[in-house]
Amino acid sequence: MDQQAITAAYRRYAPVYDVLFGPVFEPGRRRLVEALNCRPGDEILEVGVGTGLSLPYYPRHANVTGIDLSPHMLARANIQVRRHALRNVALMAMDVQRLSFPDASFDKVSALYVASVVPDPAEMMQELERVCRPGGEVVIVNHFTRKNGVVARIERGLAPLARSLGFRPLFPLDAFIGLTRLELTEATPVNAFGYWTLLRFRNPS
Repeated sequence: MDQQAITAAYRRYAPVYDVLFGPVFEPGRRRLVEALNCRPGDEILEVGVGTGLSLPYYPRHANVTGIDLSPHMLARANIQVRRHALRNVALMAMDVQRLSFPDASFDKVSALYVASVVPDPAEMMQELERVCRPGGEVVIVNHFTRKNGVVARIERGLAPLARSLGFRPLFPLDAFIGLTRLELTEATPVNAFGYWTLLRFRNPS
């Protein structure tokens, strides 16, 4: 995976993303926002905001900053902001591996379906830890590789197509958790057949 491949893939996905992935990923979006338990005045960062399908679910009493690498996806997210009059939302083009925010800028950080997309997940996790305030939470929803069965065989077959697909079909959970010093407090299956997983981390630093 590299930024050029990611940008190219999501330029293709942008016009059809909501149709292809909207309903399938919807339960995970709702569950993630519920897990954040946003309090009045909370500063929330959503990385990989995509077309902004999650944005209307955030309570209006929280301030939400959404970032994405793809300008084509952000253009769609801006439509969501205008359509729902989301005055508590700000959108920015930014690389999650090199966030421009100061340390400890956010009470909570969310990442929907982006961990297996970024070129370097370790750098992403380091940045999420850096910008999350001590005692704050990082909540992630992503697919992780099955260890056996039909789905595992499909994932292995798709692995050589990662650049074209725009994500890694092979993405082991244990290896991902090992990338961060954040404290894992929850791992819950979400979406159809529980194929995706919600991970809740606490920032103890």
